[in-house]
Amino acid sequence: MGAGSKILVSACLMGHAVRYDGKAKPLRHAALDRWQAEGRLVTICPEMSAGMPVPRPPAEIADGRSGADVLAGEAHVIEATGADITDGFRQAAENALALARATGCTHALLIDGSPSCGSRSIYDGGFAGRKQAGEGVAAALLRRNGIRVFADHEIDTLVAEIDGGRD
Repeated sequence: MGAGSKILVSACLMGHAVRYDGKAKPLRHAALDRWQAEGRLVTICPEMSAGMPVPRPPAEIADGRSGADVLAGEAHVIEATGADITDGFRQAAENALALARATGCTHALLIDGSPSCGSRSIYDGGFAGRKQAGEGVAAALLRRNGIRVFADHEIDTLVAEIDGGRD
């Protein structure tokens, strides 16, 4: 992909305390430090970009569905309180895509498990801590629009794709 590729990154992975629980989930990796120094990282918390507060109640895609189902209008994102916040998650996904396009991002590195950013697994909607294979709303929209999406635990694969393995 080359030296100029830009990467959209979940803000929580960069140490920003933006997760639903008010915490960060910083990812430490030499490539992230280098890419940041090179000005190649574009940071976003899709939920915060859509005006969701921190902290906020946990949210999951209901009924074992996925982000693609939410985008198709066939599933809902529900808070643990029972509130339907589907529209906010759709807006969050649109904001992530708009930022990726505006800044020329070809790749995204997103926190897995999130109903927005999960790219390999998400929670099953039962608020019992059970994960299932699937993707969140923002990850689904980014992929649908040609952005290569990687989970945080796939950073070495992303490094290989972006840098040809140089770290």
